[in-house]
Amino acid sequence: MAATTSPATRSTRRPTPKTTERPLRADAVAAVIDPDHRRALIAQIAYYRAERRGFEPGHEAEDWLSAEAEVDTALTLGVMKSGN
Repeated sequence: MAATTSPATRSTRRPTPKTTERPLRADAVAAVIDPDHRRALIAQIAYYRAERRGFEPGHEAEDWLSAEAEVDTALTLGVMKSGN
């Protein structure tokens, strides 16, 4: 006699479809736009971060790296126009 599984024990989870597209890396995104334009976007966002903090010294690198990640993410998602 063959064993059967009840509906309660079967997995209701669907397999996730495999995508052929690979996510863009930040360095690939950076290569798509003019480096000067990307740097200007990062500088502007870093400035606003510092401004919100009252320009307290010692956070310059943190502001820059956070702004860089924000710009690269936005460019990857297509939120910002590259100007090219």
